[in-house]
Amino acid sequence: MKNGGQKHTTVALADDHVLIRNGLAGLINSFEGYTVLFQAANGQELIDMLQASPRPDIVLLDINMPKKDGYETAQWLKQNHPDVKILALSMYDNETAIIRMLKYGAKGYILKDAEPSELRSALDDINNKGYHYSEMVTGHLISTISKLNEDEKAKNALLLTDREIEFLKFICSELTYKEIADQMFISPRTVDGYRETMFEKLNIKTRVGLALYAVKNGIVNL
Repeated sequence: MKNGGQKHTTVALADDHVLIRNGLAGLINSFEGYTVLFQAANGQELIDMLQASPRPDIVLLDINMPKKDGYETAQWLKQNHPDVKILALSMYDNETAIIRMLKYGAKGYILKDAEPSELRSALDDINNKGYHYSEMVTGHLISTISKLNEDEKAKNALLLTDREIEFLKFICSELTYKEIADQMFISPRTVDGYRETMFEKLNIKTRVGLALYAVKNGIVNL
């Protein structure tokens, strides 16, 4: 417990690189209000430790690990402990990896070479808002999404066609744009047109941003 009786936010780490894991644990423990409960070398070890340890509020989950990788572990957490928030960790800023982790329940994504202040910001976002979007979506999108439930005019302005909704569902898959074109029985050039139209209509700049929009607005159920 913190001074004043406030509860610490508890964190668990899963990463097969010992130095990175220990460094992250030390850094997080230095953040006021955060405590690392335990560390695991892979997803299976994390699952085993969850059976015998208090449940953390947040799990920092590496994607590439032996035994159980981040994808499998995120799926297990989503099914067995849906209240535990997942912050995905990776060495690479890979759109497919980000979308896949979001699909499996991650509430945010951060690169391992991020500044300590960004990690703190990500933890605070997930703890207070339930998600961390800063690396993946523009600030304008976040404000647009937040307004959709209360601003009917904004909602009407962003009404999507059936084909655009179909396209968004494919965006949340692991298919390439060419494979999406094949699935929709259209040319790759037409898919490019859909993408650019959606970028402009929703003021989004990346595929990850489109996927997050689809998730946030219930177009896909993850």
